Amino acid sequence: MRDAPPRASAMVEALRGLGYSPATALADIIDNSIAARATAVDLQFVWAGGDSHILVLDNGDGMDDAGLDLAMRLGDRSPLDARDVGDLGRFGLGLKTASFSQCRRLTVASRRAGITRALRWDLDVLLADRTGRWSLLENAHPGSETRLAPLDAQESGTAVLWELMDRVTPPGRDETDFLDQIDRIERHLAMVFHRYITGRRLVIRINGRAVEAWDPFLEHRTDTWRSRPDRFVVNGYPVAIQGYVLPHRDRLDARTLESAAGPDGWTAQQGFYVYRNERLLVAGSWLGLGRGRSWTKDEPFRLARIRIDLPNIADADWQIDIRKSTARPPMEARQRLTVLAEDVRSRARRVFAFRGSPQSSGRREPLVQAWKQSRTREGIRYRIDTGHPAVAAVLDGAGELDAPLRAMLRVIEDTVPVQQIWLDTAEARDTPPISSPAEPPPEVVALMGRILASMVRRKGLTVEAARAEMARTDPFNNWPDYLATLDVKMEDEA
Repeated sequence: MRDAPPRASAMVEALRGLGYSPATALADIIDNSIAARATAVDLQFVWAGGDSHILVLDNGDGMDDAGLDLAMRLGDRSPLDARDVGDLGRFGLGLKTASFSQCRRLTVASRRAGITRALRWDLDVLLADRTGRWSLLENAHPGSETRLAPLDAQESGTAVLWELMDRVTPPGRDETDFLDQIDRIERHLAMVFHRYITGRRLVIRINGRAVEAWDPFLEHRTDTWRSRPDRFVVNGYPVAIQGYVLPHRDRLDARTLESAAGPDGWTAQQGFYVYRNERLLVAGSWLGLGRGRSWTKDEPFRLARIRIDLPNIADADWQIDIRKSTARPPMEARQRLTVLAEDVRSRARRVFAFRGSPQSSGRREPLVQAWKQSRTREGIRYRIDTGHPAVAAVLDGAGELDAPLRAMLRVIEDTVPVQQIWLDTAEARDTPPISSPAEPPPEVVALMGRILASMVRRKGLTVEAARAEMARTDPFNNWPDYLATLDVKMEDEA
């Protein structure tokens, strides 16, 4: 048997390429703070050109000398080891690999029972050592001690210091770039830890300002559709799932619309949201599911989001990677997830297509739309519904103009720019939101009166029946209070 330890500098430089971003790396560090029962994490970003640094300070339990030594070793435990149910780690590498991916000098100081200890890795020291030793250094780098001083004001906690941040502040980057990076980090942390923040279990502050949680599901809104929560067992562990369809953009104010889009935008944020112990791992992915071929992120499904909750014992089954950013459901769960996703996607498509208008009344009666689909061998065509009360009222009284009017409608039908509308929407140039005024405009008032009179006099409906039919008709359903007062006499007087 031969002992074949890796050369320290070569191994560490290779680990730097795991694909962390500054945001995902900092999220990995905060995981350790949560595992240490911290209730507050402060991130300090200090710009000083090439000497810029980032400090992550928590108020958790802190570590004694032996605990700090283990925490700074790579692979201090196996991913196969049993873990506490609330532990967010797995590989025993996160603190180190996440930090190495962004900086060349990592210092970790921890305080317990009023005693502070510090160890550091310096990649330049490892690189200069031709023997390839794993030289874990004592204390902070000379001159960096003051950067760890905030820890001494606490009874317990841990501070993680990044210096020589060649990946965060490479040559050519200026302070504006650094500030933009902070914004991206804030959005990511608001998303990843939103359930901890909302549940008041964790406060995350960036340069003294608290991070506000980003809720992917707009759960506080009554017009967000929710499926019934479902729970099932896969290979001995529980999986909880619930589907959501967000309100159409027309129903959201500008601030909510921008916020709900998420860090990467409406289309990119659709799909499954996978949580382990309420920590978000995957933010918007169809997880390779689909019948026949994997679903892609298409515009009609932008409002579809599905939550999956897993315990940490499911990591291997779901192929959770070291960066906690990818997951793949096991075969035993795929059918259940596919059935739910098909329903959520279908509902999201309908909300997207009808701009958030309800598709049925309280009695489950269909909402009459001015346009209808016509399926032919050549594909789907869109036709004006001549049975729509507004259209029918005009045609019924058209007389000798009936034929020209129908010809005009046919021209409109045959020239609908479907492809252009689709391209404009897919390229994020959304059409302006439709918002109904509190009261119907004068021209609509006049039209409603004529339609009511036509229904009563030509169809023989009662006024109450005519009102009920109009209440099921787009866009008149937007003004139920006015409809309740509408009468034939009003049309006569007009």
